[in-house]
Amino acid sequence: MPKENKVRERKAEIVKQVTESLDKSQVVVLTNYSGMSAADLTALRRKLKAAGIDYRVVKNTLARFAADESVKNIDRGIFEGPIAAAFGYDDPVAPAKLLMDFTRSGDVSLSIVGGILGESIISAEKVKELAQLPPRDILLAKVVGGIQWPLTALVSCLAGPVRGLAYTLQARIKQLEEA
Repeated sequence: MPKENKVRERKAEIVKQVTESLDKSQVVVLTNYSGMSAADLTALRRKLKAAGIDYRVVKNTLARFAADESVKNIDRGIFEGPIAAAFGYDDPVAPAKLLMDFTRSGDVSLSIVGGILGESIISAEKVKELAQLPPRDILLAKVVGGIQWPLTALVSCLAGPVRGLAYTLQARIKQLEEA
């Protein structure tokens, strides 16, 4: 009986950890890892961990319990088959991009099944589209540039008549000094 309690406590702890990861994450990319060697799985985990992404294999039953307990409204039906989840906390593009690069890098049998973006379930195709987006810093720079350019053009346009008036006054002053 005590062994069953330990197993139950361990499962409850896993559900709690997965629930916390679901709640904190901006994006979750679900992958099918069947056929991967332990060495490949370890290499993938290390690569993702270096980027601040948690990658964990979770039993579907426990993942469904975590989805039910999550503050996000996640359809528990997404957890089917042998699935490992990559939890992205900062940059929603990074997990998709790293996993896509990893699947392209060699003869690894990792496939992207789908994902969760915010509270929305997204297909594998949408995850691939997400991986095509530029990093967050570049997107922010483009937004700032898009806001800054019209303002710069407006200032330049408004400064034109004032600049013209200043040149005219300078020319008149020079003309009066010569006379």
